[in-house]
Amino acid sequence: MSSPVDPRPPRREVRRPVTLAVVGAGGRGTGYARWAREHPDRARVVAVAEPRDVRRERFAAEHSIPPENVFADWESLASRPRIADAVLVCTQDQMHTEPVLALTKLGYHVMVEKPMAPTEAECRQIVAAAEAAGVVFAVGHVMRYTPYTRALKEVVDSGVLGDIVSVQHLEPVGFWHQAHSYVRGNWRREDESSFMLMAKSCHDIDWLQYVLGEPPTKVSSFGRLSHFRPENRPAGAADRCLDCSVESTCPYSAKRFYFDRLVQGNTGWPVDVLVDEYTADALGEALRTGPYGRCVYACDNDVVDHQVVNMEFASGATGVFTMTAFTEQGDRQTKLFGSHGQLVGDGETIDVYDFLTGTHRTVEPATTGDMTAGGGHGGGDAGLMDAFVAAVAAGDSARVSSGPRDSLTSHLTVFAAERARRQGTVEPVPPPLDLITG
Repeated sequence: MSSPVDPRPPRREVRRPVTLAVVGAGGRGTGYARWAREHPDRARVVAVAEPRDVRRERFAAEHSIPPENVFADWESLASRPRIADAVLVCTQDQMHTEPVLALTKLGYHVMVEKPMAPTEAECRQIVAAAEAAGVVFAVGHVMRYTPYTRALKEVVDSGVLGDIVSVQHLEPVGFWHQAHSYVRGNWRREDESSFMLMAKSCHDIDWLQYVLGEPPTKVSSFGRLSHFRPENRPAGAADRCLDCSVESTCPYSAKRFYFDRLVQGNTGWPVDVLVDEYTADALGEALRTGPYGRCVYACDNDVVDHQVVNMEFASGATGVFTMTAFTEQGDRQTKLFGSHGQLVGDGETIDVYDFLTGTHRTVEPATTGDMTAGGGHGGGDAGLMDAFVAAVAAGDSARVSSGPRDSLTSHLTVFAAERARRQGTVEPVPPPLDLITG
């Protein structure tokens, strides 16, 4: 005799949203948290640690965070028992290590903004701590997570290009982005952040490793700070753009750059880096007294404004990466040369040429926003958050492609390239072994 059929529908497991704490409510922390607000069924921000009063209060209000979970610093968050599933560490480059070590020890799953840390020892220490804690750990290598990258990697992995023999990759930083972030801004000095290749281009070195499926084994590098120097200052230039008689003829005019965006209603990045109130008076005061109103030839910057990295891979493939400030702001450009075909990509469209058939095939992945921070890095910010939250919810680190060992490997390549640039040598890339425990 058969058993009676239960007329009720089967019960489905209802998974609660992943809870998040955010350390650093600047542009990156705010952008990642916005994804949670747009996907309330997937994630919810329940705590914030931010030293700036206006940013902290605004962030807490946007996410309806209770007062007891609003902190002025990460130490206060870490002094409490764990109050969220995961934490997003979005502080400045040199302020990652201590909070990551403390929060992983408390059992938080961690996503840390790139770069992990400004020294090789700290990077190894972070990875060792994350692995010892057994938590989901991701680095903000958002370029891995864009629809464009997914489509390009599918072409490479399909074998249509044959064996990859060489690659050319360009990062056009953009003349105004260089002036904003790396001459006047937070990443202008190595002793306050990190060297340029790590601060800006560890994205690209990591991306090449991901796309080719192997890290470089040897690197060399050349580059310097060529243009943004006192000796290139125009005659008659003042220390600040608002006081300058030649400002109207200078392509790096802070007055024109920031006020034009404010007038156009663009109050996101980079204007929101300068001011909390989006008014002409507030912006004028920021340019009159703050770092972003300085002449680009009268700053205390020391990071390079152009650099190339030459790479050799275990397979025998070779690659060259170029970073330069002196471009229009735009997407990365890549050429992959294979034994059976060629791929040319511009960040939006991928052209695949087949040697056998002599035909071109165009791939146009769906894109969301441009590759700037304000544009969500072409869908990379959202892709990273989607993967990280899914990994935490499922307890499955494999859902994150920028995990601890892969990210450490690409960081080690960047450190080796910078050693090569400074010493004029060809440097081996060390393996990600012998982690330093904390």
